[in-house]
Amino acid sequence: MRDDIIFEIEDKTNRKIRLTKTQWKHVIKYHRYMVNYLDKIKETLINPLAITDNLYDEKVRYYYSYLKHIPQTEKYLFIAVRYLNGDGFIITTYLRKNIK
Repeated sequence: MRDDIIFEIEDKTNRKIRLTKTQWKHVIKYHRYMVNYLDKIKETLINPLAITDNLYDEKVRYYYSYLKHIPQTEKYLFIAVRYLNGDGFIITTYLRKNIK
């Protein structure tokens, strides 16, 4: 594994998805609370509640899980993944109120 990759995991659809240090820095810059959700991100990619399409970019998929034990009103973990050449990488991830 390259040293700029935090993790690489196989998702529910048997595709590899990676999270790089660069993207992780971007995520926690804007969503600081996400530092506590790294394991949940992995779990969501492996066993999502839902996977939806991006209406504007066919190479992007959205992964969701429901987090019932958190106090926030935003209870869905949202992960945006872009696929290139069969492999994916996380664009961003944060908590949100609903599935789109």
